[in-house]
Amino acid sequence: MPLRMRVHDREPIGLALRRFKKLLERSGLTKELRKRKHFEKPCEVRRRAKLRKESAIRKGKVEGRNGTYR
Repeated sequence: MPLRMRVHDREPIGLALRRFKKLLERSGLTKELRKRKHFEKPCEVRRRAKLRKESAIRKGKVEGRNGTYR
């Protein structure tokens, strides 16, 4: 997916760079790059997902069956 950003004629470089970084964050590209930087074994991926789920349960952010939060 190509990202396009138009830089205006008299726009400062710092402002354009800030807009570009926000564009990358919103597109999810930086998250994907961090994820692919190092290989992660499937068992580690499952372990991390399990820990995330348990943490959400402890914090009470789990969605119930009927769509309501606890």
